[in-house]
Amino acid sequence: MAKKKATFVCRNCGYETSGWMGKCPSCQQYNTFDEVKEERTMPESAKPSLKAGWIAERGTSKLSEVSKEEEPRFSSGITELDRILGGGFVEGSLTLVGGDPGIGKSTLLMQVSGAANVSGEILYVSGEESKSQIRMRADRLGISRESISLCSQTSFEHISDLITERKPGLCIIDSIQTLYSEEIASAPGSVTQTREVTAGLLRLAKSLNVPIVLVGHVTKDGAIAGPRIIEHMVDTVLYFEGDGSSSLRMLRATKNRFGATGEMAFFEMTQEGLRCVENASALLLSGRPHMAPGSVITAVVEGTRAILLEIQALMSPTAYSNPQRMTQGLDRNRVSMLLAVLESKCRVGIANMDAYINVVGGMRIDETACDLAILCAVYSSFSGKPLRENTLVLGEVGLTGELRPVSDLEKRISDAARLGFSACVLPGASKSAAERLPVKIEYIYVDRLSEVIDILFS
Repeated sequence: MAKKKATFVCRNCGYETSGWMGKCPSCQQYNTFDEVKEERTMPESAKPSLKAGWIAERGTSKLSEVSKEEEPRFSSGITELDRILGGGFVEGSLTLVGGDPGIGKSTLLMQVSGAANVSGEILYVSGEESKSQIRMRADRLGISRESISLCSQTSFEHISDLITERKPGLCIIDSIQTLYSEEIASAPGSVTQTREVTAGLLRLAKSLNVPIVLVGHVTKDGAIAGPRIIEHMVDTVLYFEGDGSSSLRMLRATKNRFGATGEMAFFEMTQEGLRCVENASALLLSGRPHMAPGSVITAVVEGTRAILLEIQALMSPTAYSNPQRMTQGLDRNRVSMLLAVLESKCRVGIANMDAYINVVGGMRIDETACDLAILCAVYSSFSGKPLRENTLVLGEVGLTGELRPVSDLEKRISDAARLGFSACVLPGASKSAAERLPVKIEYIYVDRLSEVIDILFS
C-alpha cells in the first residue's frame, strides 16, 4: 500500500525538514523551502535512482593497487569546449550545462552531436521540442550526421530502457527539468523529481560507461534550477554567460573532476551557430575608445589563460540624497569599499557623486587584481584626464591605500605585450617577479594609491 509523505526541501542546497522554515539552517538562505508531497511505494528501493548500484565490486582496495590509467576520452569536435573539459568528454561521465534561455545551450550540443569524434550512436533526447523542431535546427547548422538518433520523451523509465538497450556513444538530455519518474508522485521539475532522475542518469552513465550531457535551466539569480545537490552529483558543471544584446558567449567550468576548474571558453553566435574565439582579448578590446577619460585596461586570469578587459567608469553629480553606486560585472560591495579608500586616502571629492562602473563585454570579475584599474577608471572620469595610452593596470588595493602583489604576472603581461601594450602599472612588491619575465615592456612600480594618482594623472 502506498505511503504518503510530505517534506520541505531547500531548493538551494537540498536540506530536508518535516516542516516549513523561513531560513535554511544549512545554507543560511531565506524563503528557499518548497513543500514536496511524495507518494512512495514501499519499500523505498522502488525509486528509480536506487534500483541498482553502479559500483559492482565490494570490499576495499589498496591505493597502490588501483590502476593509474587515465579515463578514455573522445573529442567533442569543438576546440574551445575540449579545452575547458580537459581534453574532451570522458566515457561514463555526467556533464551539466546551464545558462539563460536562448543563450545557445541547445545550439552548442547540436553542434557537438554533429562533430563529436565518437564511433557509436549519438542519442539526442529532448523533452521540450519535437523531432521536427530539432531537425530544423540541425538543418540551419548544417548538420546531417547519420548516427544521430532523436527521441522526444520525458519519461525517465522509457529513456532509461532506451539507453540500456542501445548503449550510445554519447547521450544528450535537453533538459533535466522536463524529465519525470512515474514512480514519484510529484510534478516534473520539482525538487524530488529533478534530484532522483539525475541520480538515475548518474547510475546509467557509470554502469554502462555512457557519457551523458544534461541541459539545466537557470533561476533569476543565475543558478541552475532545482536543488544544489545536482551540481554535487555530476562530474562537470558548465555555465553559459553573456549579454543578450551581444553575440559574445562565455562558457565557464565551475566544476570539473577531469580537468582544471575555472577554465573559460569564448564563442561568437553567428547564423551558422557558435564559432570558437581563440583570441578573446582582441575581441573584447575591439572598438574601445583611445585616450578617453574613464577607460582603463586590466587583465584577469580565467583558468589557465589571461584575458584583457576594459573597465569603464562614469562619475556624475548626484540628484539624490544618497549617491548611486551601480556596477555591471563587479561586486557592488567591494566597489563601494574601494571608493571609500579613494575618498579617504587621496582626498577625492566623490562622496556626493553617482558612480557607474562597467566591465565591457558582459564578463564578471571576481579577483582582486583589478582593484587598482577600477579606481584609476573612477579618478580618470572624475578628473576628466585620460590614462596613458597602451598602459595595463594591475594591483590589489588595501584599506590603508597600500598596493599588494599580483599573481600570474607572466600570463597577464605576455598577453598584453602581444596586443601592443607598451607599459604596465604594478605594485612595488611585484618588482622582483616582473624583472624575471622575458617580456620587456616599461614597468611603473607604485606602492600606494596616492602615488598612482600623482604619477598617472598629474
